[in-house]
Amino acid sequence: MKKIILPLLALAPFAGPVTGAAEDDLAQQLANPVSSLVSVPFQSNWDFGIGPSDAARFTLNIQPVIPVSLDDEWNLIVRTILPVIDAEAPAPGIRDASGLGDVVQSFFLSPVDPVNGWIVGAGPVFLYPSATDDLLGTEKWGAGPTAVVLKQAGPWTYGALANHLWSFAGEDSRTEVNATFLQPFVSYITPAKTTFTLNAEATLDWERNQWNVPLNVIVSQLFNVGNQPVQASLGGRYYAEGPDGGPEWGIRAAITLLFPK
Repeated sequence: MKKIILPLLALAPFAGPVTGAAEDDLAQQLANPVSSLVSVPFQSNWDFGIGPSDAARFTLNIQPVIPVSLDDEWNLIVRTILPVIDAEAPAPGIRDASGLGDVVQSFFLSPVDPVNGWIVGAGPVFLYPSATDDLLGTEKWGAGPTAVVLKQAGPWTYGALANHLWSFAGEDSRTEVNATFLQPFVSYITPAKTTFTLNAEATLDWERNQWNVPLNVIVSQLFNVGNQPVQASLGGRYYAEGPDGGPEWGIRAAITLLFPK
């Protein structure tokens, strides 16, 4: 049976804290998935306890976020997730696998100004069968809607991101993609630009009627390396729900490069 894997680098040395009004804005923008800030996160995930072999899986998600100003009222935010995966065999008879996974790319049309105090964005999301090994992807083309809504009040940011993907082409022998992704999140930013984040990354596979629900607790710090603003993150994850043989817990670490205008 084929095992399908669906969808952080070592921390950089601390080179001085970021302070000031501009950095307050940077920290707020980082907490906003549809901010007009160019950023390139390198997110490393280690998942453990997979299958009867108690296997581990490493996933490096390269996630550039590119905002495009359409006019004075609208932005288009392009968010891409390119996974690089190294997966140990979860059970006898299933081999190890390493390589690229399937790319997921979202396009959010977002008004420049909040709507009644809420920041919103919506658009299409696409699944590309870019996996270099059939154990690491779906071998399906997919598409669907995506949306995000959030509010920022003082040091708090809270909201949710969601999408749904249906497959429409690809390898006929593979299971169809029909999956809903839900990511509620809340974060708190301290005066020292330390951000505490709690989120869930829940996926409902409608084909198998199966939830996969990792809960993440993450601490992030904004700082400068020379003139380059950077955010480093470290956290843990617990799988509250998942398929038989799925991971039980994991670790997340990330480096995010920021390119403010």
